[in-house]
Amino acid sequence: MPKDYARTDRIAEQIQRELAQMIRLEVKDPRVHMVTITGVEVTRDYAHAKVFYTTLAGDSKELQQGLQRVSGFLRSKLASAMKLRVTPQLSFTYDASIEHGSHMSQLIDRAVASDQSKKD
Repeated sequence: MPKDYARTDRIAEQIQRELAQMIRLEVKDPRVHMVTITGVEVTRDYAHAKVFYTTLAGDSKELQQGLQRVSGFLRSKLASAMKLRVTPQLSFTYDASIEHGSHMSQLIDRAVASDQSKKD
């Protein structure tokens, strides 16, 4: 019977917490600011971790370049913080779900407002 909460999920959550703190406190690259880590997916062999991020300020392409530039630094800090046998390679992927959700919310608000104006 499979476990309800796999070890890879626990490690992914730990990586997410550690990376968020490291980016906030230790990264000095000016391109990497105002970033939120929204999720992490770790492969079963712990060799790779896909880190999902979003930002509300700045150019996401410039931020992507900054994150790729500091990924080695973050990986070495992660290795010392987590004490894993294998520290995963970090790849950063922009997460557009927050923007998409905001856009959908605006569309719903407009539809409700137009419905209200038709009733009046």
